[in-house]
Amino acid sequence: MRYLWSIPSAVIAWFVAGFSATYLKGLPGGTTLFVPPRIDLLVLGGFAGGVLAGLLIARVRAAVPVVLIVAGGMWWLTGNSWSDRSLVITLLVASAVGAFFGALGSRSSVVAAFALALPVAWYAMRPAEQLTEWRWVWQLNGLLIAAGLAVLLYAACWRRGWRSASFWLPLTALYLASFGVVDAVQVISNSSGKPMDAVGDAATEAFFQSFEPLLRGYWPWLVVAVLLAIPMVALKLRALPPPPPPPDAYAHKSNDAVLSDDLDWIDQEEPRRRLLPRRDPVI
Repeated sequence: MRYLWSIPSAVIAWFVAGFSATYLKGLPGGTTLFVPPRIDLLVLGGFAGGVLAGLLIARVRAAVPVVLIVAGGMWWLTGNSWSDRSLVITLLVASAVGAFFGALGSRSSVVAAFALALPVAWYAMRPAEQLTEWRWVWQLNGLLIAAGLAVLLYAACWRRGWRSASFWLPLTALYLASFGVVDAVQVISNSSGKPMDAVGDAATEAFFQSFEPLLRGYWPWLVVAVLLAIPMVALKLRALPPPPPPPDAYAHKSNDAVLSDDLDWIDQEEPRRRLLPRRDPVI
């Protein structure tokens, strides 16, 4: 019965989380492509959609085939050419990897937080691409970065509580590295037709240069995100009901089961005593 609603929801989530955001600014030439043939959208969108679809289906053996069928079907409905195998394979691999980690994350909130790091980082920086000349773009980007990190830290402690707080440091490092991955993928997408060595050097440079503005300009927002995640986790743990008491190992046994054999006389009925009539003393 779970698959009756999870699979249709996963199909919609794959498209909404991965590719619907590209329609906000319009597609080139007024086309109506479901999956635009761009390497950055295929990698980032396919992975983001696959993660959300895997979280909904919560089964690796079902999530990966469903996502592969959906990705291939969307590519066919778009009308893109199947001759460009590199783009098709990129979309299928990114979607399958995202679905795999999303399905694993349905059982472990820590894995789910690590899987969502790249999609959250991708969406956190999208307003910067549209509002380059806006006066408050620094505040908006910082707010979105802090909100994304706070949500990831909160999600990591969703099931195990404060025991998962030890993963906050590597999770923050992966979240910051995800911004570099996004920049590197976008550089590769814009460098089509150039030599592979030049594309690789440009992508590597973009990856490492992304850390400087994050650590220099947005470090206060990262501190705010950690300070915000602490009360969020504390309030969640306080709202949870108390844990049930440990089960009694002897609940299914009677009291005689814990008594030794020499104490069986306790449960035996005591014989009724007969009182002798009182006799008058002899004078």
